Amino acid sequence: MLTAFARAFKTPDLRKKLLFTLGIIVIYRLGAHIPVPGISYTNVQICMKEAKTEGGLLSLVNMFSGGALLQITIFALGIMPYITASIILQLLTVVIPRLEALKKEGQSGQTKITQYTRYLTVALAILQGTGLVATARSGTLFSGCAVAGEIVPDQSIFTTAVMVVTMTAGTAVVMWLGELVTDRGIGNGMSIMMFISIAAGFPGALWAIKEGGKLADGWIEFGTVVLVGLFMVGLVVFVEQAQRRIPVQYAKRMIGRRSYGGTSTYIPLKVNQAGVIPVIFASSLLYIPALIVQFSGSQSGWARWVNRNLVPPDAGVHIALYFLLIVFFAFFYVAISFNPEEVADNMKKYGGFIPGIRAGRPTAEYLSYVLNRITWPGSLYLGLIALVPTMALAGFGANQNFPFGGTSILIIVGVGLETVKQIESQLQQRNYEGFLR
Repeated sequence: MLTAFARAFKTPDLRKKLLFTLGIIVIYRLGAHIPVPGISYTNVQICMKEAKTEGGLLSLVNMFSGGALLQITIFALGIMPYITASIILQLLTVVIPRLEALKKEGQSGQTKITQYTRYLTVALAILQGTGLVATARSGTLFSGCAVAGEIVPDQSIFTTAVMVVTMTAGTAVVMWLGELVTDRGIGNGMSIMMFISIAAGFPGALWAIKEGGKLADGWIEFGTVVLVGLFMVGLVVFVEQAQRRIPVQYAKRMIGRRSYGGTSTYIPLKVNQAGVIPVIFASSLLYIPALIVQFSGSQSGWARWVNRNLVPPDAGVHIALYFLLIVFFAFFYVAISFNPEEVADNMKKYGGFIPGIRAGRPTAEYLSYVLNRITWPGSLYLGLIALVPTMALAGFGANQNFPFGGTSILIIVGVGLETVKQIESQLQQRNYEGFLR
């Protein structure tokens, strides 16, 4: 990995792309520390020191924003509205024929879907920004803080509108920065923004574990967490790279005097086909009951049950539901993102077949069978990885933003592997000789 970056810096055009990407990252992190107009920065810092980050969707969104959400900065919403918009449009592609037709049109259709994603991102940013400002004004953003109600001193409509517009504009700027990295940088801009947001919280989270440790002034706990982190990274790399390769043979076809086809290839089916999406879905769904109780202020029996069993991340009911939801959404997302019948039809159309399997419906049934079998270990792996912060909460007293577990490690490793592959592919293109000679 380090060798790939060293070779990239020796190549002039790749060096310019890397330096451009680093400049965008600096701008992004700078914006994550500029507070929104109308916010009392002093009171926010007081509440940040007193508050304990709870689990759930709020913690997840704060992680995706690089800690900017709870500090209420201009990039407070971060990349989360764009991620949500992309997931929504991907799900709608299955049920809306117009979007499905655009997806099949190739580059022009994908450009149109990207434009729809931008519009939906701005709409979601307005919605989420309004919710964040309302939560900050009511004082429920930092529960238990003495000055939580004084975070927004001026609660006029004009001030509220300025705060929402600023956060929405910040989200649009983040989206633009990500597209700049994709076009003029090393590529994969949105994923790199997500990577930087999560990685920014690593040093603080590790140092908090050291400060809270009791053995050898906290260094024993710190070293243990680092060793566990290295093991987790190795495990995630191993599973993320694992795939089932289904062989495909293409028959020879004679067109005029030329022979086409006759090649062998394979269909790569990853063990973790769904990626990190099931974890995001499960966290969002599990946070809804707590959100309803928080805004309703109810003290009835069901509200007490929710606060006792669903809000604490180490509660038995919370752990069981979280794990089951991740397994369910892993199968759900794989079912809508990979269509065995469509793959089988495309293979049949171009003369491809799986050795020993008839083309058409038997091929679709075989692909579905294999996909279901490899999704089981993938979903169980996702559930166990997502529960690592809960185990860290019990073992080290860490918060839900434990650096080496759950959503963070999946995204960090996934984006890191993808970025290294892109850099290596660009290096191979520039060092390839004989292609144009």
